[in-house]
Amino acid sequence: MNKKSVIALAGNPNVGKSTVFNALTGLRQHTGNWPGKTVACASGSFFVQGQEYILTDLPGTYSLAAHSAEEEIARDFICSQEPDAVIIVCDATCLERSLSLALQIASLTSRGILCVNLLDEARKKGISIDCTLLSRLTGMPVVPCAAARNEGIQELARQAALMCQSPPDSPPGIAAPPDSPSETAALPDMAVPESDEEKAAALIRRAERIAAQAVACQTADYHERDRKIDRILTGRRTGLPLMLLLLTAVLWLTIAGANYPGILLSRLLFHFQDILLVWADRAGAAPWLRDMLILGVYQTVAWVISVMLPPMAIFFPLFTLLEDLGYLPRAAFNLDHIFKKCSACGKQALTMCMGLGCNAVGVSGCRIIDSPRERLIAILTNSFMPCNGRFPMLAALTAIFLIPAAGAGDSGMGTLAGALILALVICLGILLTFLVSWTLSRTILKGFPSSFTLELPPYRKPQAGRIILRSILDRTLFVLGRAAAAAAPAGLFIWLLANTEAGGMTLLSRITAILDPLGRFMGMDGVILTAFILGFPANEIVIPAALMCYLSAGTLIQIEDYAQLGQIFAANGWTGATAFCVMLFSLCHWPCAASCMTIYRETGKLRWTLLSILIPTLCGFILCSLAHHAAMLL
Repeated sequence: MNKKSVIALAGNPNVGKSTVFNALTGLRQHTGNWPGKTVACASGSFFVQGQEYILTDLPGTYSLAAHSAEEEIARDFICSQEPDAVIIVCDATCLERSLSLALQIASLTSRGILCVNLLDEARKKGISIDCTLLSRLTGMPVVPCAAARNEGIQELARQAALMCQSPPDSPPGIAAPPDSPSETAALPDMAVPESDEEKAAALIRRAERIAAQAVACQTADYHERDRKIDRILTGRRTGLPLMLLLLTAVLWLTIAGANYPGILLSRLLFHFQDILLVWADRAGAAPWLRDMLILGVYQTVAWVISVMLPPMAIFFPLFTLLEDLGYLPRAAFNLDHIFKKCSACGKQALTMCMGLGCNAVGVSGCRIIDSPRERLIAILTNSFMPCNGRFPMLAALTAIFLIPAAGAGDSGMGTLAGALILALVICLGILLTFLVSWTLSRTILKGFPSSFTLELPPYRKPQAGRIILRSILDRTLFVLGRAAAAAAPAGLFIWLLANTEAGGMTLLSRITAILDPLGRFMGMDGVILTAFILGFPANEIVIPAALMCYLSAGTLIQIEDYAQLGQIFAANGWTGATAFCVMLFSLCHWPCAASCMTIYRETGKLRWTLLSILIPTLCGFILCSLAHHAAMLL
């Protein structure tokens, strides 16, 4: 059997490297972690004339100086693994920035291929690139591409296959023939630099000279439109207010759009539950086994799916849309100076945004932070961002206790008011993130903020197919599957607690009685604290668990009508102050089971996982106690 050729795919972030990878490999790909690393990698394959080639997507990086795990992996793979070819993806709209990495790779291997991507966007901006001249100046084959439109992909595959088949000492290319004058004579040799900084500066200068000769622009101010938008989105006076406004709009769309689909999905899943009960009776299943599996396990999983899926199906595409548009790095830029004052990293703003969808995803996203100290700070504080699993409870309590007081009712204005209140809750989570990050950086995680490169990518037209694929397959179904897997055993455990008696009381009633003094000191009660504990596998079951305790039921209770839900809460002593304390504790309490497992996997230490549980829980205890006793005084 012939050995399969291995091709590395390298490039800066935001140059369309993933689009090139997907265009080449299609569905013949898989994702995992690099051995011994937490950095994700993707591998795939493509065929040229019946021959299979393995394509390995290296982490996006600006340099091979090995200052981060991504740079170390890219450098080691190119140097140690000795791939048969290296495809270097460059951005045609900003070629000089991408060329410095290409020249670094060219100094390590003679088997590089320059893929000039985003050529369609360059044409729109009046930018033209002489690829023949660029090949002569860099000494590498150059393939122009517009991967989103599948332009140049076949030529890129053919050129990569040709490179793999050539002898090591004579890689093919489209460079100038030996008897023709080489334009590289226009690039005078620089004195050999001694330090790494001098080497990097020399590469940048050479990249700029090459781009100056190979790139022609019809207008010198082709970036002016992006700069004008940036002055608004990242302005000192406009950046943060616009970020709050955009957050409110996303939450409003999520709440308004998820309401009716959530009700329909819930009715469908619980109708199927009734069918399962009929089937179990016909099969002669024991009543305790039927109830345990259907009213315990299935009902809990069905509740989690019906509550989580609709908002996630709206929020994640909106989040991916902002990512595709290039707004998220600008949000990080707006918050960077605040994180710097907290001795933390501005990239933490990006992980906070990820935490709004799922805290486990946010924790995994902390890999983008190079400094281990700053990465730990981001991991330990990510749970202060309320995830999708907490949105429904916050929205329900807002609609029941806060919006009616303002006279908004259930109108469209009520939905908008709910979104605004939810945005303010998220802002409180951001403030707590700043406060705890500042405290950690001056106590157990002392240090100074590190410098980092934050690229503000050009504004691009979103790709609908990419948004749907990434938001549904990579995020929605992944998070939903993880939540459902945690909810199944939780449902079994809750059913056992609610249906096992000891001394005339169920185990669940005994737990609520034990926790009642602590709960009332915090402005809640033992039932609410017990519901939060039972919601450790999935935050979506906190309210159903509380209703089960209040109504002395043996299974989770589903109530769609907010008015009826409010009556049950009021009958059990709830007030507006109680709801406020519950919302505070929902914002500040231990991460869910999936997040805790992710924290342990990312840090490798049990003490950091326990600390990630202790910090938000302690903050929640303090805030709820202060709010309750302040309400008592008033």
